[in-house]
Amino acid sequence: MSQAFFISGIDTDCGKTFITGHLARNLYNNGSSVITQKLVQTGCKNIAEDIAEHRRIMEIPLQAVDTNGVSCPYNFAFPASPHFSALLENTAIDTTVITQSTKTLLEHYNTVLIETAGGLAVPLSKTELSCDYIARRGHSLILVTSSKLGSINHSLLSFLLCKQLRIPMYAVIYNILPDADEAISENTEEFLRNYVRREFPKTRFVTSKEILMGSTLDL
Repeated sequence: MSQAFFISGIDTDCGKTFITGHLARNLYNNGSSVITQKLVQTGCKNIAEDIAEHRRIMEIPLQAVDTNGVSCPYNFAFPASPHFSALLENTAIDTTVITQSTKTLLEHYNTVLIETAGGLAVPLSKTELSCDYIARRGHSLILVTSSKLGSINHSLLSFLLCKQLRIPMYAVIYNILPDADEAISENTEEFLRNYVRREFPKTRFVTSKEILMGSTLDL
């Protein structure tokens, strides 16, 4: 049975693209039929940069669904929030187009990993946030957090938003950044791991090291 997962993060620079690419690579190397999708891409033209990075990490060429725009139906040149980047090009994001892209991908792949733009509360339009769309679609969420200073606050706010909107959180991935303070990184991991264990007992908590070692999260 085909399945889709959203992959979002606590902020713009937490490592969603890196994690999405490596998780897709692990699944691919494990024999799974997997593809990635980008909810909306801003800051580039033509092929979405994040999709191209996913394929590089997966060590496969761009697919037909990439070159024809199915894996990323909205791509805007200006690097800003999706709603504003769309406005600058005199257009608006129609989420039914994104949903149709996911349905098309699910017809050809067993697993679709949908990377969002920025964090959960990034606006897709004047009235709809990414988290609204995620909640409405009902696919489980894989949330990427990180080891940098401030991530505890951003993580807890994201967790609370998931509770409020009843977004099913399948896993939390703790991305250990190479330039993070070691003491802060270790304490942040311990705090977040314990919080997730207590407040989301059915949610998996893994680190980026486990992803790099080949974890597929049992998807």
